[in-house]
Amino acid sequence: MDKAQKGFTLIELVVVITILGILAAFAFPRFAALEVEARAATVDGLGGSIRSATALAHSLSLVQGGPASVLMEGQSIIMAFGYPDDASIDNTLTDFSGFILAAGPPVTFTPTGAGTPANCQVTYDESTGAGNPPAINVDSSDCS
Repeated sequence: MDKAQKGFTLIELVVVITILGILAAFAFPRFAALEVEARAATVDGLGGSIRSATALAHSLSLVQGGPASVLMEGQSIIMAFGYPDDASIDNTLTDFSGFILAAGPPVTFTPTGAGTPANCQVTYDESTGAGNPPAINVDSSDCS
């Protein structure tokens, strides 16, 4: 009786492992750089959240007749010229975990682990007068 052997030869296994090694060598640098891109995306996202929360607080202030403070999500937001002031901008956000908050002016949100914090941050500077919205600057140019 002829019994056919089943399985791969040693040469076939070496060729497959070599091909996988070459593919991994090309793919690894792409995955290694994702941390920087993810950090930049979170900075951009927080900037959008701050803009949105500021607009919501301003809308509440207008609807309520321009009070000194408004209530958002159970948090009292102190207003300056109809917009959140520097001291309470963080109260307009539900969650900004992963960021270090530095009181201002301007208030600065920097992601933890940023290599160059000055080029990877969101800053909020309250309104300076009636009709002037707050300055919200997003810099994600170097989030390495």
